[in-house]
Amino acid sequence: MIITQSRDWERIEADLDEIGASRVFIMGCGQCATVASTGGEKEVLEAKAKLEASGRTVTGWTIGEVTCHSGGTGLDTRKRSGDIEAAEAVLVLACGAGVQTVADAIAKPVFPGLESVFLGNVVRHGVFEERCQMCGECVLDKTAGICPVTTCPKGLLNGPCGGMWDGKCEVVVDRECTHVLIQRRLVEQGRHAQEVLSPKDYSKKLKPGSVNLREKKGGSR
Repeated sequence: MIITQSRDWERIEADLDEIGASRVFIMGCGQCATVASTGGEKEVLEAKAKLEASGRTVTGWTIGEVTCHSGGTGLDTRKRSGDIEAAEAVLVLACGAGVQTVADAIAKPVFPGLESVFLGNVVRHGVFEERCQMCGECVLDKTAGICPVTTCPKGLLNGPCGGMWDGKCEVVVDRECTHVLIQRRLVEQGRHAQEVLSPKDYSKKLKPGSVNLREKKGGSR
């Protein structure tokens, strides 16, 4: 899931002030931002209270089921078209993909209320860890399901580095070295480290990414 954090409120106010927006519509997200406690109903209502405390009018709010889903967001915005039309700006409490989806769906100025920080695993309720950078060239088959690109602070594919001491990382000193963890898991599984991994081919992570399943299936675009 996409992990988000609340944006500095002064920056949000500055964005609204820049266009002279006194009437605002708020849109949250029922998926990642709700789980991260940054864009669910509670957080939307908190943003509503802050906006009203600053003298602004909130024309309405909604929680998109999956805000980054173009079809669903388009439907949500059409259902609330009157409230959105009455607003001078839309504040989106979702990841950057959700903000862009809302911006594509309406003609009003759209502003982010959150910062997208990483693609994370839910370790337990309220605890998230970055485990994948979506590099486009996965090595998890070679590294016992532990990503060195992400979980090693230096992003080293082959290690440990010279700074590892007593199995601990020299950058994040209270955690075990990623490559020590990889080697231990390989041994526990009766496996052995194979060939040295080649340098990352960054051409496989071209931006912006795009996947068209319809085209692959021979359907319409």
